Amino acid sequence: MEDGRSTSTDLVHPTTKSSRRTSLLATAAVAAGTLLTTPPADARTPWVSLRAPASVTSGQPVLVRGKVPGHVSKVRLERRISGRWVLVKRVAARNGRYLTWVRPVSTTRYRAALPRRSATSRAQVVRVVRPATDTCGVRPTKPDGSLWSCTLHDEFTGTSLDRTTWVPQTNFASGVRAAHACYRDDPSVVSQSGGSLNLSVRKVSDPVTCSFAGLSGPTHLIAGGVMTYHLFSQQYGRFEARIRTTATTDPGLHEAFWLWPDDRFPSTAVWPYAGEIDISETYSSHPSLSIPFLHYAADARGSVPGTNTAWDCTAARGEWNTYTLEWGPSRIEIKVNGRTCLVNTSGDAAFQKPYLVVLTQLLGVAGNAYDGRAPLPATMNVDYLRVWR
Repeated sequence: MEDGRSTSTDLVHPTTKSSRRTSLLATAAVAAGTLLTTPPADARTPWVSLRAPASVTSGQPVLVRGKVPGHVSKVRLERRISGRWVLVKRVAARNGRYLTWVRPVSTTRYRAALPRRSATSRAQVVRVVRPATDTCGVRPTKPDGSLWSCTLHDEFTGTSLDRTTWVPQTNFASGVRAAHACYRDDPSVVSQSGGSLNLSVRKVSDPVTCSFAGLSGPTHLIAGGVMTYHLFSQQYGRFEARIRTTATTDPGLHEAFWLWPDDRFPSTAVWPYAGEIDISETYSSHPSLSIPFLHYAADARGSVPGTNTAWDCTAARGEWNTYTLEWGPSRIEIKVNGRTCLVNTSGDAAFQKPYLVVLTQLLGVAGNAYDGRAPLPATMNVDYLRVWR
Protein backbone atom coordinates (compact mmCIF):
# COMPACT_ATOMS: atom_id res chain seq x y z
CA MET A 1 0.00 0.00 0.00
CA GLU A 2 1.10 3.59 -0.63
CA ASP A 3 1.19 4.40 3.07
CA GLY A 4 3.63 1.56 3.67
CA ARG A 5 1.32 -0.43 5.97
CA SER A 6 1.05 -3.44 3.72
CA THR A 7 3.29 -6.33 4.75
CA SER A 8 2.35 -8.83 2.02
CA THR A 9 5.69 -8.40 0.22
CA ASP A 10 8.48 -5.94 -0.31
CA LEU A 11 9.19 -6.96 -3.92
CA VAL A 12 7.82 -4.96 -6.84
CA HIS A 13 8.81 -5.00 -10.54
CA PRO A 14 7.65 -2.80 -13.40
CA THR A 15 5.18 -5.19 -15.06
CA THR A 16 1.43 -5.46 -14.72
CA LYS A 17 -0.41 -5.47 -11.42
CA SER A 18 -1.66 -9.01 -12.02
CA SER A 19 1.81 -10.34 -12.72
CA ARG A 20 3.05 -8.75 -9.51
CA ARG A 21 0.47 -10.82 -7.68
CA THR A 22 1.34 -14.06 -9.45
CA SER A 23 4.73 -14.88 -10.91
CA LEU A 24 6.74 -12.36 -8.88
CA LEU A 25 5.27 -12.33 -5.39
CA ALA A 26 7.69 -13.78 -2.87
CA THR A 27 6.97 -15.33 0.47
CA ALA A 28 7.01 -12.71 3.22
CA ALA A 29 6.96 -12.85 6.98
CA VAL A 30 6.93 -10.24 9.70
CA ALA A 31 9.24 -11.03 12.63
CA ALA A 32 10.23 -8.71 15.47
CA GLY A 33 8.81 -5.74 13.58
CA THR A 34 10.98 -6.39 10.47
CA LEU A 35 9.79 -7.25 6.99
CA LEU A 36 11.59 -10.31 5.63
CA THR A 37 11.30 -11.43 2.01
CA THR A 38 12.56 -14.15 -0.33
CA PRO A 39 13.44 -13.35 -3.98
CA PRO A 40 11.26 -14.38 -6.93
CA ALA A 41 11.64 -17.82 -8.44
CA ASP A 42 12.47 -16.40 -11.90
CA ALA A 43 16.10 -15.33 -11.53
CA ARG A 44 15.91 -13.26 -14.76
CA THR A 45 13.33 -10.89 -13.32
CA PRO A 46 14.80 -7.68 -11.83
CA TRP A 47 14.10 -7.50 -8.11
CA VAL A 48 15.27 -5.87 -4.90
CA SER A 49 14.26 -6.31 -1.27
CA LEU A 50 14.53 -4.00 1.74
CA ARG A 51 14.17 -4.52 5.44
CA ALA A 52 14.49 -2.16 8.37
CA PRO A 53 13.13 -1.83 11.92
CA ALA A 54 9.48 -0.79 12.11
CA SER A 55 10.38 1.88 14.68
CA VAL A 56 13.41 3.61 16.11
CA THR A 57 14.03 5.93 19.03
CA SER A 58 14.59 9.55 18.02
CA GLY A 59 18.24 10.29 17.30
CA GLN A 60 19.25 6.66 16.83
CA PRO A 61 20.64 5.23 13.56
CA VAL A 62 18.72 2.64 11.54
CA LEU A 63 20.27 -0.30 9.72
CA VAL A 64 18.66 -0.73 6.30
CA ARG A 65 19.59 -3.80 4.29
CA GLY A 66 18.35 -6.15 1.66
CA LYS A 67 19.08 -8.49 -1.23
CA VAL A 68 19.53 -8.04 -4.98
CA PRO A 69 20.55 -10.27 -7.91
CA GLY A 70 24.20 -11.21 -7.66
CA HIS A 71 25.30 -9.10 -10.63
CA VAL A 72 23.93 -5.84 -9.16
CA SER A 73 26.64 -3.57 -7.73
CA LYS A 74 24.63 -0.48 -6.71
CA VAL A 75 21.27 0.12 -5.02
CA ARG A 76 19.39 3.39 -4.72
CA LEU A 77 17.98 4.04 -1.25
CA GLU A 78 15.06 6.45 -1.57
CA ARG A 79 12.62 8.13 0.77
CA ARG A 80 9.19 9.63 0.19
CA ILE A 81 9.08 13.44 0.41
CA SER A 82 6.13 15.61 -0.62
CA GLY A 83 4.55 12.88 -2.71
CA ARG A 84 7.63 11.81 -4.63
CA TRP A 85 10.59 9.47 -4.16
CA VAL A 86 13.91 11.23 -3.51
CA LEU A 87 17.38 9.69 -3.50
CA VAL A 88 18.94 9.37 -0.04
CA LYS A 89 22.15 7.65 -1.11
CA ARG A 90 23.61 5.08 -3.46
CA VAL A 91 24.68 1.94 -1.64
CA ALA A 92 27.21 -0.62 -2.82
CA ALA A 93 25.99 -4.20 -3.16
CA ARG A 94 28.23 -7.22 -2.90
CA ASN A 95 27.41 -10.89 -3.42
CA GLY A 96 23.74 -10.12 -3.68
CA ARG A 97 23.46 -8.10 -0.48
CA TYR A 98 23.64 -4.47 0.61
CA LEU A 99 23.41 -2.60 3.89
CA THR A 100 23.69 0.98 5.10
CA TRP A 101 22.85 3.19 8.05
CA VAL A 102 20.44 6.12 8.04
CA ARG A 103 19.33 8.46 10.82
CA PRO A 104 15.73 9.59 10.24
CA VAL A 105 14.62 12.68 12.15
CA SER A 106 10.94 11.89 11.72
CA THR A 107 8.77 9.00 10.57
CA THR A 108 10.00 8.17 7.07
CA ARG A 109 8.99 5.85 4.23
CA TYR A 110 11.94 4.14 2.54
CA ARG A 111 12.34 1.93 -0.48
CA ALA A 112 15.22 0.43 -2.45
CA ALA A 113 15.56 0.65 -6.22
CA LEU A 114 17.83 -0.86 -8.80
CA PRO A 115 19.63 1.45 -11.25
CA ARG A 116 17.21 3.19 -13.61
CA ARG A 117 14.49 1.94 -11.25
CA SER A 118 14.17 -1.32 -13.17
CA ALA A 119 12.82 -2.70 -9.92
CA THR A 120 11.82 -1.19 -6.60
CA SER A 121 11.10 -2.71 -3.22
CA ARG A 122 7.85 -2.26 -1.39
CA ALA A 123 7.96 0.90 0.71
CA GLN A 124 8.56 0.44 4.41
CA VAL A 125 7.76 2.96 7.09
CA VAL A 126 10.27 3.53 9.87
CA ARG A 127 8.48 5.31 12.68
CA VAL A 128 10.53 7.63 14.86
CA VAL A 129 9.35 7.61 18.46
CA ARG A 130 10.36 9.89 21.29
CA PRO A 131 12.48 8.12 23.91
CA ALA A 132 11.28 7.64 27.46
CA THR A 133 13.17 9.94 29.83
CA ASP A 134 13.61 10.53 33.54
CA THR A 135 16.00 12.61 35.65
CA CYS A 136 19.00 10.76 34.17
CA GLY A 137 17.87 11.60 30.63
CA VAL A 138 16.97 8.92 28.11
CA ARG A 139 16.12 5.69 29.90
CA PRO A 140 18.35 2.83 28.69
CA THR A 141 16.76 -0.48 27.81
CA LYS A 142 17.43 -3.62 29.83
CA PRO A 143 18.10 -6.95 28.10
CA ASP A 144 14.50 -8.02 28.85
CA GLY A 145 13.14 -4.94 27.04
CA SER A 146 12.08 -3.01 30.15
CA LEU A 147 13.67 0.35 31.02
CA TRP A 148 16.19 1.30 33.65
CA SER A 149 15.00 3.86 36.24
CA CYS A 150 17.25 6.65 37.50
CA THR A 151 18.33 6.51 41.14
CA LEU A 152 21.25 8.99 41.15
CA HIS A 153 22.73 11.46 38.72
CA ASP A 154 25.11 14.38 38.78
CA GLU A 155 25.78 16.34 35.59
CA PHE A 156 28.32 18.58 37.40
CA THR A 157 26.86 21.74 35.87
CA GLY A 158 27.25 23.88 38.98
CA THR A 159 30.24 25.66 40.41
CA SER A 160 30.66 23.65 43.61
CA LEU A 161 30.58 20.00 44.66
CA ASP A 162 27.17 18.68 45.72
CA ARG A 163 27.97 17.55 49.26
CA THR A 164 24.58 15.90 49.65
CA THR A 165 25.93 13.30 47.19
CA TRP A 166 29.72 13.41 47.46
CA VAL A 167 32.31 13.23 50.23
CA PRO A 168 35.92 14.17 49.31
CA GLN A 169 38.43 11.46 50.19
CA THR A 170 40.84 12.49 52.94
CA ASN A 171 41.84 9.24 54.66
CA PHE A 172 43.68 7.93 51.62
CA ALA A 173 47.03 7.96 49.81
CA SER A 174 48.25 6.63 46.47
CA GLY A 175 51.55 6.01 44.73
CA VAL A 176 54.77 4.58 46.13
CA ARG A 177 56.77 5.59 49.18
CA ALA A 178 59.17 7.71 47.13
CA ALA A 179 56.35 9.47 45.27
CA HIS A 180 52.99 9.32 46.99
CA ALA A 181 50.07 11.73 47.17
CA CYS A 182 47.95 12.54 50.22
CA TYR A 183 44.24 13.19 49.65
CA ARG A 184 42.84 16.54 50.60
CA ASP A 185 39.48 18.31 50.55
CA ASP A 186 41.01 21.21 48.70
CA PRO A 187 39.62 23.16 45.71
CA SER A 188 42.95 22.82 43.93
CA VAL A 189 42.39 19.06 43.62
CA VAL A 190 38.59 18.72 43.98
CA SER A 191 36.58 21.27 42.01
CA GLN A 192 33.63 21.67 39.71
CA SER A 193 33.68 23.96 36.69
CA GLY A 194 33.14 23.96 32.95
CA GLY A 195 30.41 21.34 33.27
CA SER A 196 32.64 18.71 34.85
CA LEU A 197 33.97 17.41 38.14
CA ASN A 198 37.72 17.94 38.19
CA LEU A 199 39.92 15.65 40.29
CA SER A 200 43.62 16.46 40.20
CA VAL A 201 47.03 15.47 41.49
CA ARG A 202 49.56 18.27 41.89
CA LYS A 203 52.69 19.41 43.66
CA VAL A 204 52.64 21.68 46.71
CA SER A 205 55.49 23.77 48.08
CA ASP A 206 54.99 22.84 51.73
CA PRO A 207 55.17 19.13 52.58
CA VAL A 208 52.08 17.31 53.86
CA THR A 209 51.81 14.03 55.72
CA CYS A 210 49.39 11.12 55.69
CA SER A 211 49.41 7.43 56.41
CA PHE A 212 47.59 4.79 54.40
CA ALA A 213 48.36 1.19 53.41
CA GLY A 214 52.09 1.45 54.12
CA LEU A 215 52.46 4.93 52.65
CA SER A 216 53.54 7.54 55.18
CA GLY A 217 55.89 10.41 55.73
CA PRO A 218 56.11 13.88 54.22
CA THR A 219 55.32 14.42 50.56
CA HIS A 220 54.97 17.37 48.21
CA LEU A 221 52.07 15.79 46.30
CA ILE A 222 48.35 16.01 46.98
CA ALA A 223 45.41 14.49 45.07
CA GLY A 224 41.62 14.48 44.91
CA GLY A 225 38.87 11.91 44.97
CA VAL A 226 35.19 11.78 45.91
CA MET A 227 32.81 9.05 47.06
CA THR A 228 29.15 8.64 48.03
CA TYR A 229 30.10 7.32 51.48
CA HIS A 230 27.00 7.00 53.72
CA LEU A 231 25.06 9.18 51.26
CA PHE A 232 24.26 6.71 48.50
CA SER A 233 24.79 3.03 47.85
CA GLN A 234 22.98 0.46 45.73
CA GLN A 235 22.87 -3.26 45.16
CA TYR A 236 22.62 -4.11 41.44
CA GLY A 237 21.80 -1.68 38.65
CA ARG A 238 23.46 0.30 35.89
CA PHE A 239 26.33 2.67 36.73
CA GLU A 240 27.84 4.98 34.12
CA ALA A 241 30.36 7.84 33.95
CA ARG A 242 31.89 9.81 31.10
CA ILE A 243 35.52 10.60 31.86
CA ARG A 244 38.55 12.26 30.29
CA THR A 245 42.08 11.74 31.60
CA THR A 246 45.29 13.71 31.07
CA ALA A 247 46.91 12.86 27.74
CA THR A 248 50.41 11.47 28.34
CA THR A 249 52.38 8.30 27.74
CA ASP A 250 54.75 8.92 30.64
CA PRO A 251 54.22 6.72 33.72
CA GLY A 252 52.80 7.97 36.98
CA LEU A 253 49.06 8.66 36.49
CA HIS A 254 46.26 6.31 37.46
CA GLU A 255 42.51 7.04 37.45
CA ALA A 256 39.63 4.93 38.76
CA PHE A 257 35.84 4.76 38.54
CA TRP A 258 35.00 2.09 41.07
CA LEU A 259 32.51 0.72 43.60
CA TRP A 260 33.27 -0.22 47.21
CA PRO A 261 31.10 -2.19 49.67
CA ASP A 262 28.92 -0.02 51.92
CA ASP A 263 30.18 -0.58 55.48
CA ARG A 264 26.67 -0.01 56.84
CA PHE A 265 26.07 -3.61 55.76
CA PRO A 266 28.64 -5.53 57.87
CA SER A 267 30.54 -8.48 56.47
CA THR A 268 32.98 -10.89 58.06
CA ALA A 269 34.85 -11.23 54.76
CA VAL A 270 38.05 -9.31 54.19
CA TRP A 271 39.38 -7.83 50.96
CA PRO A 272 39.50 -9.14 48.26
CA TYR A 273 36.87 -11.69 49.30
CA ALA A 274 34.63 -8.86 50.52
CA GLY A 275 34.52 -7.49 46.97
CA GLU A 276 35.43 -4.46 44.88
CA ILE A 277 34.14 -3.50 41.43
CA ASP A 278 36.62 -1.50 39.37
CA ILE A 279 34.54 -0.39 36.39
CA SER A 280 37.50 1.41 34.85
CA GLU A 281 41.13 1.86 35.83
CA THR A 282 43.35 3.80 33.46
CA TYR A 283 47.13 4.06 33.56
CA SER A 284 49.35 6.53 31.75
CA SER A 285 51.87 3.75 31.07
CA HIS A 286 49.09 2.03 29.04
CA PRO A 287 47.62 5.12 27.35
CA SER A 288 45.16 3.31 25.07
CA LEU A 289 43.52 0.99 27.61
CA SER A 290 40.85 0.93 30.29
CA ILE A 291 41.22 -2.06 32.58
CA PRO A 292 38.22 -3.33 34.55
CA PHE A 293 38.82 -5.56 37.58
CA LEU A 294 36.46 -7.51 39.82
CA HIS A 295 38.03 -8.30 43.18
CA TYR A 296 36.60 -11.39 44.90
CA ALA A 297 37.60 -15.00 45.52
CA ALA A 298 38.97 -15.28 41.97
CA ASP A 299 41.87 -13.04 43.04
CA ALA A 300 43.45 -16.21 44.46
CA ARG A 301 44.31 -17.09 40.84
CA GLY A 302 45.61 -13.61 40.06
CA SER A 303 44.50 -11.67 37.00
CA VAL A 304 42.35 -13.91 34.81
CA PRO A 305 41.26 -12.11 31.62
CA GLY A 306 37.65 -12.92 30.82
CA THR A 307 36.89 -13.74 34.47
CA ASN A 308 37.96 -10.90 36.75
CA THR A 309 39.65 -8.51 34.31
CA ALA A 310 40.18 -7.63 30.65
CA TRP A 311 43.19 -6.28 28.81
CA ASP A 312 41.63 -5.32 25.48
CA CYS A 313 39.26 -2.45 26.34
CA THR A 314 40.27 0.51 24.17
CA ALA A 315 40.06 3.98 25.73
CA ALA A 316 42.50 6.66 24.59
CA ARG A 317 43.81 9.13 27.13
CA GLY A 318 42.98 12.78 26.55
CA GLU A 319 39.60 11.86 25.03
CA TRP A 320 36.14 11.45 26.52
CA ASN A 321 35.24 7.82 27.18
CA THR A 322 32.06 6.34 28.63
CA TYR A 323 32.31 3.51 31.15
CA THR A 324 29.26 1.41 32.02
CA LEU A 325 28.53 -1.34 34.52
CA GLU A 326 25.36 -3.47 34.33
CA TRP A 327 25.19 -5.54 37.50
CA GLY A 328 22.67 -8.19 38.48
CA PRO A 329 22.51 -11.13 40.93
CA SER A 330 24.26 -13.55 38.58
CA ARG A 331 25.81 -11.39 35.86
CA ILE A 332 28.18 -8.41 35.73
CA GLU A 333 28.90 -6.72 32.40
CA ILE A 334 31.36 -3.86 31.92
CA LYS A 335 31.40 -1.76 28.74
CA VAL A 336 33.69 0.92 27.35
CA ASN A 337 32.07 3.28 24.85
CA GLY A 338 29.24 0.80 24.40
CA ARG A 339 31.53 -2.14 23.69
CA THR A 340 31.37 -5.09 26.08
CA CYS A 341 34.78 -5.69 27.68
CA LEU A 342 34.10 -8.07 30.54
CA VAL A 343 31.27 -10.40 31.51
CA ASN A 344 31.32 -12.28 34.81
CA THR A 345 28.60 -14.81 35.69
CA SER A 346 30.04 -16.09 38.98
CA GLY A 347 27.21 -14.72 41.12
CA ASP A 348 29.77 -14.55 43.93
CA ALA A 349 28.60 -13.55 47.40
CA ALA A 350 30.94 -10.55 47.27
CA PHE A 351 28.58 -8.95 44.73
CA GLN A 352 25.34 -9.54 46.64
CA LYS A 353 25.27 -6.34 48.72
CA PRO A 354 25.12 -2.56 48.30
CA TYR A 355 28.17 -0.67 47.03
CA LEU A 356 29.02 3.04 47.04
CA VAL A 357 30.46 5.00 44.09
CA VAL A 358 34.05 6.30 44.07
CA LEU A 359 35.92 8.51 41.57
CA THR A 360 39.64 8.95 42.16
CA GLN A 361 42.70 10.56 40.56
CA LEU A 362 45.71 8.57 41.76
CA LEU A 363 49.44 8.26 41.40
CA GLY A 364 50.67 4.96 39.99
CA VAL A 365 52.63 2.05 41.42
CA ALA A 366 55.08 -0.58 40.15
CA GLY A 367 55.73 -0.08 36.40
CA ASN A 368 53.45 2.96 36.44
CA ALA A 369 55.11 4.74 39.38
CA TYR A 370 55.56 8.49 39.07
CA ASP A 371 59.15 9.31 38.06
CA GLY A 372 58.79 13.04 37.49
CA ARG A 373 58.09 12.92 33.75
CA ALA A 374 54.28 12.86 33.69
CA PRO A 375 52.84 16.40 33.60
CA LEU A 376 51.52 17.82 36.88
CA PRO A 377 49.00 19.01 37.71
CA ALA A 378 47.10 16.19 36.01
CA THR A 379 43.31 16.10 36.05
CA MET A 380 40.57 13.53 35.67
CA ASN A 381 37.46 15.28 34.30
CA VAL A 382 34.06 13.66 34.90
CA ASP A 383 31.27 14.87 32.61
CA TYR A 384 28.50 12.99 34.44
CA LEU A 385 27.74 10.16 36.81
CA ARG A 386 24.42 8.30 36.40
CA VAL A 387 22.99 5.33 38.23
CA TRP A 388 19.85 3.39 37.40
CA ARG A 389 17.97 0.48 38.96
